[in-house]
Amino acid sequence: MIIIKDRGEKIFKFFIKAVGFLSIVPVILILLFISVKGITAINFDFIFSMPTDGMRSGGIFPAIVGTIYLTLGTILVAVPFGILTGIYLVEYSKESLLKRFINLTIINLAGIPSIIYGLFGMALFVIFLNFGASILAGSLTLGIMCLPVIITSVREALLNVPNSLREASLALGATKWETTIKVVLPAALPGILTGIILSVSRAAGETAPIMFTAVAFYFPFLPRGVFDKVMALPYHLFVISTQVPNMPVSNMYGTLFVLVFITVGFNLLGALIRRYYKNKGE
Repeated sequence: MIIIKDRGEKIFKFFIKAVGFLSIVPVILILLFISVKGITAINFDFIFSMPTDGMRSGGIFPAIVGTIYLTLGTILVAVPFGILTGIYLVEYSKESLLKRFINLTIINLAGIPSIIYGLFGMALFVIFLNFGASILAGSLTLGIMCLPVIITSVREALLNVPNSLREASLALGATKWETTIKVVLPAALPGILTGIILSVSRAAGETAPIMFTAVAFYFPFLPRGVFDKVMALPYHLFVISTQVPNMPVSNMYGTLFVLVFITVGFNLLGALIRRYYKNKGE
């Protein structure tokens, strides 16, 4: 009987490992395909020059800068509000019908299609508040889109912190706020960073929200302020793939490669920061 159980356990472990490996194979193949196709288009002029000839030649520098601006703006909007909201829900709010309603709403908002956020951002920021299509309107829209994921990750990370840490801090004379900032938040930081990385990576690759709120079809110079339109890599890729005739295929794959590189770069940077704080906590 023991031999049969051991054999069954080994088969189950092998099956789990095989499924785990197969799940990452498509991702690896996609990255390899993009790298092989896109690396041939990468050179200094392609990265650092302005587009010319209706975007059929020249570079994608304005789109790269616009993507970075929108991503940084999203971080500035979503991260502080997301962390503070998560802290309130876990550390300060009491169990009530209102709290359950807020939690349910946050979960539902995380599943709303991104194009809905784009239409909402256009109605509120572009038209009603008269920001126009701009970096500010796009960043606010993307920030609102990222909030549910960040709030959920903050809430779950804080709930996983043992109550013994809170009780020990309070017993030593620390206030509730000091306990939250100096004890609970550092312990939950690796989980919080995971949610931030996932949401920001999603924002960097979104097309629908910025299509209505921030980007221009052709903008061959850099923005001068937050109320300027920008080019962005996701929308630029959509445009040159569907609306520009006789576009060289190498330019499409080169743009895709740069977009993936920036997204993966944000992920790696966040992973390094998360690992640093995790090791520091241990």
